[in-house]
Amino acid sequence: MRRSLRLVRNIALVIVAGLAILAAVLAFNVVTHGSRQIQVAAAPRVQVDEQGAAARLAEAIRFQTVSNFLSPDSDAEALRGLQAHIANSFPAFHAAAKRETVAPYSLLYTWEGTDPKAAPVALLAHQDVVPVAPGTAKDWQHPPFDGVIADGFVWGRGSWDDKGNLYAMLEAAEQMAKAGFRPKRTIYFAFGHDEEVGGISGAKAIAALLASRGVRLDYVLDEGLLITEGLIKGLDRPAALIGIAEKGYATLVLTAHATPGHSSMPPRETAIGMMSAALARLEQHRLPTEVRGAVAEMFDTLAPEMRGFNRVVLSNLWLFKPLLMSEFEKSGPSEATIRTTTALTIFNAGDKDNVLPGIAEATVNFRLMPGDTQASVIEHVRRTIGNDRISIEPFAGNVDPAPVTATSAEPYRALNRTIREIFPDAIVAPGLMVAGTDSRHYTGLTDTILRFTPVRANADDLKRFHGTNERLSIAGYGDMIRFYRRLIENTAG
Repeated sequence: MRRSLRLVRNIALVIVAGLAILAAVLAFNVVTHGSRQIQVAAAPRVQVDEQGAAARLAEAIRFQTVSNFLSPDSDAEALRGLQAHIANSFPAFHAAAKRETVAPYSLLYTWEGTDPKAAPVALLAHQDVVPVAPGTAKDWQHPPFDGVIADGFVWGRGSWDDKGNLYAMLEAAEQMAKAGFRPKRTIYFAFGHDEEVGGISGAKAIAALLASRGVRLDYVLDEGLLITEGLIKGLDRPAALIGIAEKGYATLVLTAHATPGHSSMPPRETAIGMMSAALARLEQHRLPTEVRGAVAEMFDTLAPEMRGFNRVVLSNLWLFKPLLMSEFEKSGPSEATIRTTTALTIFNAGDKDNVLPGIAEATVNFRLMPGDTQASVIEHVRRTIGNDRISIEPFAGNVDPAPVTATSAEPYRALNRTIREIFPDAIVAPGLMVAGTDSRHYTGLTDTILRFTPVRANADDLKRFHGTNERLSIAGYGDMIRFYRRLIENTAG
């Protein structure tokens, strides 16, 4: 009996010692995981005519530049109207920069630098917008294309995505041109016209034009991640996330082939049945979750800024990684940062209730994590569905993930510094852009692509993105203009 008690006591001591060592390791990692935030002074608050700028943006919204993949010229008149408005609104910038129209509705401005040896930079935005979902226009607080200014906001489709960025860049450049500023390095302002449908005609053509001229860019900045407020658990301050990576895009069209016939004599396997089973397997056997690259670096940068248990978790992913993954898998937006996603988007089969169709077709969209490729995803689909009677065809606009930009690159550090100067309350960290941008077409022109939109956003704001009641704060728009002016000063001044 005494021996048994001694054994139990020894086991208990070992457990207690192990827990003590574990607690010490966890605490050590928390304490030694110091802040990575750079210390800079806030920039002087430049005077901006916010009301005048808001009025110009509101007028831009009234041009219904809704891109359409199947009918690429459907918004031609609206694009021409928008471009005339741009020319009339920013005369000093147009006097300082060369304007070209590309393929045939995109705009490329060249603001020539004084140092021909300095590598140029490119600031990207897009003129087109997504449509308003059918039947939802009545739900808008103000009509989506009226460009209403009310309650401290500019309301309308495109106010945020992406005419806000485009006009903020032009407002900053106009202000600087009026003051006699001349950049040291050449700045390209590249404004595509079909980003919302892949940028195949616009951004791709601009990038090809620059490549044909032998242009090599120091960096590209496009729309991207935001200054999030209250969206990251355990973080009390806003988080300004810079997209150093972007997911790839792969749409696959699956076609099930079967013998058509009368519904009174159905075979064991039908086209619709085979396709339904295949799609169910794809949803049940998704690609694995993983923390690597930009996402791992984001967690590493945010960890020291967290409070409580969240800081312990992010500082000790060697232990808590499964817990973190489980938490992220609870919602679509967070899960999208740790997995190549699978989305069933279109299904077509049959046209009569008593006829078995010979073909069932489905479209599946994947957003690829860096490290995955179109080829690896196609192989995953083929292996998962396990049916040779279902063919797999890739979509023409597919693209592999862009290379990851190093946070040690000088343009990243300059952007980091600029954010801290204009938004001194924000924590800056790298991140992964889960949606696609025009910047994907510029990978052959630079090693440094950054994706950041200088807009503050909370959970309610995110619902407006591509949704109902899109709007942009006038005060926030003023800070966007100040941001782009400071960025130009820091990287091209």
